[in-house]
Amino acid sequence: MRELVVDEVRSLDDLRDFIHRTLCEKENLLPDQFSMSETQLLRRGRDCGLQFLLHGPRSVRLGAIWAADHNTIYFYDAHGVRYQKLRLKHRLLPLRSAA
Repeated sequence: MRELVVDEVRSLDDLRDFIHRTLCEKENLLPDQFSMSETQLLRRGRDCGLQFLLHGPRSVRLGAIWAADHNTIYFYDAHGVRYQKLRLKHRLLPLRSAA
């Protein structure tokens, strides 16, 4: 599998928008109709990334994880199967107050 590199994400807000849009596109959902939650991920008490969960219709849940150490986003479908891996070109730093 070829790793794709994303150039458009330069901030945490860009990351949130990109993930929300990508998850909605996976199931042909309108982004303004479905919300997304965000959870801070910790390893040994230190920020290591963010987990995103899109709440779709009929209890559909799509997810994504941004691994800060690898600067990579992993996307998961409604069955929990990873369907895409993207590397970010610009390094982002996790926020202590994210969540």
